[in-house]
Amino acid sequence: MKKILITGACGFIGSHLTEMMIEKGYNVVAFDRYNSNNDYGWLNNSKYKKHIEFELGDIRDFDSVYKVMKKVKTVFHLAALIGIPYSYLSPLAYIKTNVEGTYNVLESSKILNLENVIITSTSETYGSAMYTPMDEEHRLFGQSPYAASKISADQVSLSYYNSFDTPIKLVRPFNVYGPRQSTRAIIPTIICQLLRNSSKIYLGNLNTSRDYTYVSDTCEAFFQIYKSKKLIGEVINVGTNTKFTIKEIVNIITSEMNLSPKIITDKKRVRPVKSEVQKLQCDNNKLKNNTQWIQKNTFKRGITKTIKWFLKNKNFFDFRSYHV
Repeated sequence: MKKILITGACGFIGSHLTEMMIEKGYNVVAFDRYNSNNDYGWLNNSKYKKHIEFELGDIRDFDSVYKVMKKVKTVFHLAALIGIPYSYLSPLAYIKTNVEGTYNVLESSKILNLENVIITSTSETYGSAMYTPMDEEHRLFGQSPYAASKISADQVSLSYYNSFDTPIKLVRPFNVYGPRQSTRAIIPTIICQLLRNSSKIYLGNLNTSRDYTYVSDTCEAFFQIYKSKKLIGEVINVGTNTKFTIKEIVNIITSEMNLSPKIITDKKRVRPVKSEVQKLQCDNNKLKNNTQWIQKNTFKRGITKTIKWFLKNKNFFDFRSYHV
């Protein structure tokens, strides 16, 4: 079976994708950021750990990226800085990681003649919806340094396809949720606050809406896009064609947990007005028409699974503070 490379393999989506690809029979090289403890993040305790070939390096360093990419003909590039609040504090870190990191993957792919180059985008590149559902032709608008860095990375990726025939596929997931997600994200922060103190939770804007896909469904979309020969050089949305406001999510989670907390607005959690993306809803017709992908988890089913996982793994998280 083919050997594939996954960058950002030890993170939230990357770890799930790594395990799924092993289950499908692939040999996986897991690339993540170097640390002196050989810490493999969410793959430390994976039941597939002995089957994974780990390589630690730095996505910002061309030499380490080129070296690991010599081993494969397919790369799933997920390594990125993704937190929007932190992008307000250190925009340059996002340029170096998201733009230069993607360049390193693309240039290595070009030199090494890779056969499949899967680049991860984000629905944040669209900015607030001009219309819904949002197809791949929707305009791009950087409302945060994070979004701007991803737009840049996307455009560099497409330029490699147009200029050098690099076989890229640009996967653009809308919001993803599920086990292992950082408490920086909205669904884990609601659940974890309720586990700490069921009487109150601190949130930002309750009226923004997003399209949420359970992590295993997102990983299956990556796989289906990888298999497709029709999507080279294309941008492909991944989402469910539904949307929920933060307030609706709170109601769903509190109902599932049988709680009635007081909601307190925390100014630290509110984005600057011009930077707030008000609404995102995916048009997934391109994905469905060109692959065999189907959504297996409804939002409520995914929420139930996620709550159960956080209840079982409370020791992994610090519930006491807000993380940007």
